[in-house]
Amino acid sequence: MTCTVVAAAFGLVSTQSFAAAGDTRPRPWNARHQADIGRKHTKAVLAGHGRSALVAGQGGDGGSDEAENSAEGTAQYTEARTAPGVVAPGAYGAAWAQLQSMPHTRGDWDHVTKKPYNSDDPRYRDINSNSSGGSGDVTGRITGIAADDQGYVYAGGANGGVFRSKTGGGHWQPIADKLPSLSTGTLALDGSKRLWYATGESNTGATSFVGTGVYVLADPQHGQFQPGGRVGGAELESTVIHALRFGGTTVWAATSRGVWSHSTTTLSGPWKLEFAPNPDYLPGGSKTADPSAPYKNIANDIAIDPKDPSKVLLAVGWRGGDTYNGIYGKQSDGSWKPVSGLGDLPTSSDDVGNMTFGAAADGSRLYAVDESPAQMAANPDSGLKGVYVSKNGSPFGPWTQIADYNKLKASGSALQGAGYMPGIQSWYNQFLQVDPANADHVYLGLEEVFETKNGGTSWLTPGPYWNFAFPCWSIDPTKQTGDCFPTTHSDQHAVAIGSYQGKSWAYVGNDGGIYRRPLNGAVDSGGHAKDWQPLNDGTIDTLQYYSVGIGKDLDHGGVSVTGGLQDNGQSILRGHDKVMGSNFGGDGGDTIADPANGCDIAEEYVYLDMWVTQDCGVNNGAWATDPTKATEYEVAPPDKDLGGAGARFIAPMAADAKDGNTWVAGGRHVWTQSKGYAIRSGAEWKNAYDLGAGHVATAVASSGGTVYVGWCGPCNNQGFSRGIAVGNADGTGWHQLNLPADGTIPNRYISGFDVDPANAQHVYVAVNGFSRKWTEGPGAGYGHVFESRDGGASWTDISADLPDVPANTVKLLPNGGLALGTDLAVFYRPAGASQWQVLGKALPTTAVLQLKLGPDGNLYAATHGRGMWSFDPRRLKGRTS
Repeated sequence: MTCTVVAAAFGLVSTQSFAAAGDTRPRPWNARHQADIGRKHTKAVLAGHGRSALVAGQGGDGGSDEAENSAEGTAQYTEARTAPGVVAPGAYGAAWAQLQSMPHTRGDWDHVTKKPYNSDDPRYRDINSNSSGGSGDVTGRITGIAADDQGYVYAGGANGGVFRSKTGGGHWQPIADKLPSLSTGTLALDGSKRLWYATGESNTGATSFVGTGVYVLADPQHGQFQPGGRVGGAELESTVIHALRFGGTTVWAATSRGVWSHSTTTLSGPWKLEFAPNPDYLPGGSKTADPSAPYKNIANDIAIDPKDPSKVLLAVGWRGGDTYNGIYGKQSDGSWKPVSGLGDLPTSSDDVGNMTFGAAADGSRLYAVDESPAQMAANPDSGLKGVYVSKNGSPFGPWTQIADYNKLKASGSALQGAGYMPGIQSWYNQFLQVDPANADHVYLGLEEVFETKNGGTSWLTPGPYWNFAFPCWSIDPTKQTGDCFPTTHSDQHAVAIGSYQGKSWAYVGNDGGIYRRPLNGAVDSGGHAKDWQPLNDGTIDTLQYYSVGIGKDLDHGGVSVTGGLQDNGQSILRGHDKVMGSNFGGDGGDTIADPANGCDIAEEYVYLDMWVTQDCGVNNGAWATDPTKATEYEVAPPDKDLGGAGARFIAPMAADAKDGNTWVAGGRHVWTQSKGYAIRSGAEWKNAYDLGAGHVATAVASSGGTVYVGWCGPCNNQGFSRGIAVGNADGTGWHQLNLPADGTIPNRYISGFDVDPANAQHVYVAVNGFSRKWTEGPGAGYGHVFESRDGGASWTDISADLPDVPANTVKLLPNGGLALGTDLAVFYRPAGASQWQVLGKALPTTAVLQLKLGPDGNLYAATHGRGMWSFDPRRLKGRTS
């Protein structure tokens, strides 16, 4: 298959450009699965169709929407950082190194979201909430788990680092915050009880960041990961690491750049490249700049014969399909060749995609789960080829198939509708774990958690997708999920088995955090577990925010803080709250909140699908029988209906800085409305300006009716272009700025504006991506933050000594200083100064996607991996340290 996407950024923490726009490979499904189905189920009830319609609502066009959104969400997050060209190795490494030497201002950041986040909070059961689905307390995506037999559990966030619990889960402590990358590929304990941390999230989707290699912690029960604990050299920088497997005195790593090995007894010395199917596409190779390079050497897992560690099987291949996909074994001459004749286990390039192995502790069984590129391309219901077992424990089989998606569907799955059945996201969701005391007892993770106790003859679904489809479900606010038992969040990524106080537990990690249940737990008559416990107690915060909104809490005092999240809806934290609630479901995108009243909120789902509430979304579910009692209203501008052609996956919207009732939203068109939170229909938006065919807004700002809009189109690397349009909210005076070709403003992604409240002609712009030093593309230019004092007619680069790192958001502070949120830190430039400092201390090294000022005077930062933080700019008085 031909791939037209430009190669990923090979920097330390850079996102990957897998499945970017223009990719001709089969489009996968992404992690925002809940939202489209969730809104279908609520609308079905509102229309009076009852529970049977909830089940039907999981089919229909939900599947096709999911497939589209996956590829678009993946592409658009990455485009901001890679377009207009390929990012050279070392970009983030250089930025992080420079960051370490920069001075910090006075003052510490305060952790706002260090509280439990109850997705089933009964206060928020309005029409657009997923409350009562059964996931309970949630946090952000967990992509690695390890557990021992002494009650120690280790959980790795997608972009949040590693947390440790010594109580079998809960009361977490971060232990990797000194590392340059907090993106988790996998965690593993070896035979010596050392903890291995592979960085680089092992998902080729959405907002995955690459990492800086593999680290080892000799005393995981008490120590902290250090940069000096890296295994080998820089060989695994800028990769994602799908799996670590141990055999004899060797550790093997399956990465996005092939399979590597290293001694477990001597941790110094370089990693050895064992196998790359297409080495010319590796960094330094003759084809490293080819647009297909990121796809050409993907390894997914490694199976090692426990009886003979020299016998190794490699599962290799891009999830969308490529000619090199297959199962590889080592030949007598030392070369690796595709193998066949393994029984039922697929070996053809069409059917070997994302694959995961799971071995029994005694070596008697080896299991595998496989996603098929051919099936994903042709079957709208599922990409899962099957689940398999080698009953002698040998990687070379013979293998027997023990499940397919239809068998799993019939095991109690909540996914029953056409276009959305078990394994539909098997390119993204996979884990396997064998009970160390029973080789026939296996946990399987796809979108849901499955379990077999007889080697696959029959299956249960102890962790269904959610409870909405089941007869036991009820929206009754006096109950979490009616008469159903709680379940896990959906989209499974990690699993481990450990013991605490003599009891064995199964731990699972997914898009909602980490959960546990007894290893041999109880189930109800439908095969659903009675005993899941969320371990997301607020001390582990890996929430992935896109946005933040702050307003006064008129009922309880203080402020109400809200924000849109990857696959965890919209969180809301009111002035008196000990627990956050979720008032909108699915993915949460951009946010507008009334500074004078924090219960006036507009939130975006995706593609500019906007909803508004004027009571914080508080509802007892009465709307289900009386539609007039719903207080969340869909008010999306028409571009929402065009999907990726009409608006970005996370599309920009903002209220005017001087008139909170005037809003601007950007898709292909610039939309304005002047009713504020009283808007009740998408028809009330005015089409103020057409950015042009193929152009979509990336950032908007408005002050006193003067509107600035950044756009891109095409937004992918090939042919990338960008621009800035300026006009008035009433639709007059619109024009495109003449941005010179000299690199000012650079031909890179326009990510954020802020306008001087005293002068609408004085504006700042943040520019994403890397400079010409790192980006090979026409007009890439230099710099990340620019200033204009004449409404954009001319610009000055004020980046000065900033590290060369993607910038996401800029905010002018009341003291005249300037704050800039980037993928590594928040930087600050004092009024009248030219040099930058790191703003405050205690903020983890993770991406800051949005900065906003609250009515309390604090600056709020929405991070994409470590929750939400605030800083009091009044602390900046005095000298820096």
